[in-house]
Amino acid sequence: MSGTNGNSASAGGEILIKIENLWKTYQMGAEEIHALRGVSFEIFRGSYVAIMGPSGSGKSTMMNLIGCLDTPSKGNYFLNTRLVSEMDDDELAHIRNKEIGFVFQTFNLLPRATALQNVELPLIYAGLDGKDRKDRMWEALRAVGLEDRATHRPNELSGGQRQRVAIARALVNNPSLILADEPTGNLDSKSGTEIMELFTTLHEEGNTIVVVTHEDHIAHFCKRIVRIRDGKIESDTRNA
Repeated sequence: MSGTNGNSASAGGEILIKIENLWKTYQMGAEEIHALRGVSFEIFRGSYVAIMGPSGSGKSTMMNLIGCLDTPSKGNYFLNTRLVSEMDDDELAHIRNKEIGFVFQTFNLLPRATALQNVELPLIYAGLDGKDRKDRMWEALRAVGLEDRATHRPNELSGGQRQRVAIARALVNNPSLILADEPTGNLDSKSGTEIMELFTTLHEEGNTIVVVTHEDHIAHFCKRIVRIRDGKIESDTRNA
């Protein structure tokens, strides 16, 4: 499965994410905490980007803003040319469902649902009818190599298999962006490597992928690494 429009444009083409002077400030009693301090960068459609930083750097805040799970205190965030930083909660919920596929460290699967039923959830929220849902569900499971585990529940799957189900769920709506938050954090090193190799394959098929991580060896699977420290971009480098 590839991203929106089946576009496999390489970096340097169409801008998918544009962030301009983004600030996020939290009020803690009388003190203001600046989680992000005037961050600006762009991500092109078809990119494979790691956002890195130590605990407290602002990388989780950045993930929440990119994923439309939070709104900035100041600055602009454009996704697919739309100014999402000015949207209300209902509009943001629509963007999250249609434009962004989330992959979390803790998988976030429904424990009593099968792999196929977990993958189906975003399609139900999107209002697709049964035939369209069935085709998309199976296509997504095939994309992660788990069609033979379709009827298994999460407790019948390994950690790596659970994360593959979560990736299939993220893919099923053909989102513009796959956003992965510490996707290998609950996996052993072998399973973690397999998950990052799967992301590499999905990127090569045209998907735009942003991985948030604190681990150097995970970030180096990506083609570009943006390092955040103290709420600012410390470096922005490309991998060969």
